[in-house]
Parts: sequence; C-alpha cells; structure tokens
Amino acid sequence: MRKSLLAAALTATACLALAACQNDTGAKSPSATTPTTTAPSPTAPPAADPGGGSGTDPSPGTVAQALGEPSRTVGANTVGILEITPMTVVYVKEGGGRTSKYGTFAVVTMDEKSLSANPAAETTLAKGGGWHWIAPDGRLVAADAGNAARVALGKYGHYGPIQPGAHEVRAKVFDLTPAQAAGGRISYTDGTDSADRWSLPAKDTGPQVADVKAELNH
Repeated sequence: MRKSLLAAALTATACLALAACQNDTGAKSPSATTPTTTAPSPTAPPAADPGGGSGTDPSPGTVAQALGEPSRTVGANTVGILEITPMTVVYVKEGGGRTSKYGTFAVVTMDEKSLSANPAAETTLAKGGGWHWIAPDGRLVAADAGNAARVALGKYGHYGPIQPGAHEVRAKVFDLTPAQAAGGRISYTDGTDSADRWSLPAKDTGPQVADVKAELNH
C-alpha cells in the first residue's frame, strides 16, 4: 500500500516537471491564449446622387446621327408620321425663370413636321417613349426632369399634335450635372418603341443659339 502511494507520488511529480519543461519552450496553454478580435471595417457612406437619372443606356453601341440630320418616326399611338430634326443646343445655368437643380440646363430645339394625312404627336415618357439625354457615362436623363419642366421657353414651348403638312420648332430641356453636359447624345423613342439618336457638341451650337438665349432671358 505504501509502495503504491509512493509510486503515485513519483508519477505526479514527473508529470508536473514535464509540464514545466513544455511551458519553458514558449508554448502557451489554451487558457493563456488571448482571442483576437478583428475590428469591422467602417462602412463607406453612400455616394451622392450625381444628378437626375432614369437608368442607363440600353444600347450603348448604337450609331447616332449628327445635329441637324432629320429622322422619320411614327407618331403617338402609331398614328401619323413625324420628321424630327434637332437643330440647336444651348447650355445655361439658369434661364426661363429657373435655375438648374444639378448645375446645367441643356436646351435642344427640334424642327418637327407632320408628313401624314393625320395629325401626329410625340410619344410621351408616360407611354414609354419620348426624349432622353444620354450622358458620356451612359446615364439616361429624361427630358423635363429636375427643374427642366419649369423653364419657360417662349415661342419654343409647343406641345401636342402637329397638323398635316405643318411644322413647328420646339424645344426640350434637360437638367444635368456639368459632367453629364460635357458632350452627350439625345434619343427619342417613338410609337413603335423604335429609338433615334443624335450626337450633341459640348458647347452652344446651331442656327438658333442667340434666339434661344433671348427667349430664356425674357
């Protein structure tokens, strides 16, 4: 019995000595290990909206016509034929009694003719058509968004159907950031969901520049 107790004591002593040797090597016991907590990376604040927009260009590779070139389109509700010719583009910060919400108004005039026996009207945005500005980064900006709809256009502010054989020079206004106005394209989608596009210079261009500015300054 006494031999057994002595043997047990020797075994325990040997175990303690072995444990001490192992700790001397630098290894740490699990209880001595401090858990490492990784601080979560801060969440970046959302970027500010770079201006008005209604999506991105669905067909970025489509060839655009030059300013001054006409295109024949189908009227609203597939009634009549319109020939549309964008003529002039003017860039202003304020005009027609309003200041641009995003920094720049782009005012584009269009000569529109009815070529059919029925009155022809533009297809509206509400009907899935109408006018959009296509910015250099592909962002779409609808006509009359921002403060554009409130710009008084004087003699260019025509709306509604055009009678057979008649024509009117109208204008569309786009409210853009300076980056969006740095050269772009406009598109018009007609009553058959077909789109026409025109490239626009990044500076005032066209035969009606002075007249448009005069109307905006009334």
